[in-house]
Amino acid sequence: MRIFAVRGRRLTVADPGVSEPEPTVERSGLPHRFEAVGEALTSGSDVIGVCAVAGQELARDGASVEETLAGLRDTWRCLTGADPSYDVVTALLTAWSETTLGYLNQLSCEDPLTGLSSQAHLRSRLSELYRLGGGTDAGIGGFALVVFEMPSGDEPSDEPDDHFTRAMRLARSGELARTAFARDETVARLGLHRVAILTRRDGHLGRRVRVLRTLLDGAEPDAPVHVWIEGLPGTDAVAGMLLDELARG
Repeated sequence: MRIFAVRGRRLTVADPGVSEPEPTVERSGLPHRFEAVGEALTSGSDVIGVCAVAGQELARDGASVEETLAGLRDTWRCLTGADPSYDVVTALLTAWSETTLGYLNQLSCEDPLTGLSSQAHLRSRLSELYRLGGGTDAGIGGFALVVFEMPSGDEPSDEPDDHFTRAMRLARSGELARTAFARDETVARLGLHRVAILTRRDGHLGRRVRVLRTLLDGAEPDAPVHVWIEGLPGTDAVAGMLLDELARG
């Protein structure tokens, strides 16, 4: 798979035509997927946002991180004669890494950074419930999603590009969720800051949510954690859209 491809080192041979591979060049003279970046750079518009889009597209294309960085470097040197700034590189690589991670999550039942169930696994569990009609007298209405959102914070270790710190906080919070919901519930990561718990909607749900909120507030004393209950929609298709919306939040 090209995502994990590594460009070869320069070969020390006599043939001058053998050199390090370079990104594909389009008719504009810029590397593939960097045409819009070049337009934004020359027009003075939002370069950071366009670089983020380029990072997403390159990840979907299967470009390696080295190919992605080389394309950015070549674009900047071609148009400015200098190397790109730290903020530009961060925007590109953050988008590339998050898109790549999202793809990997689709292949696994477990989120690789937190150990929680992946969004894809939660989606499959929901689809199973809808196929079985909920498996209870109340039908699909006998289940709900308990969702909580971790505060983003403003300390240096919680900056948006610190994926490891963010993932560790979600992992700890997920363990607390399993303390409050200790039966067969699915506890899954949703997006960057949220965790969702697929659980039965019974007479104990309110108390268990209060226990969860108390545990989370103890773990995050400086900022309250937002916890709420989402009812499940009537169809599987709408449930999938609900998950996507929650993950983007």
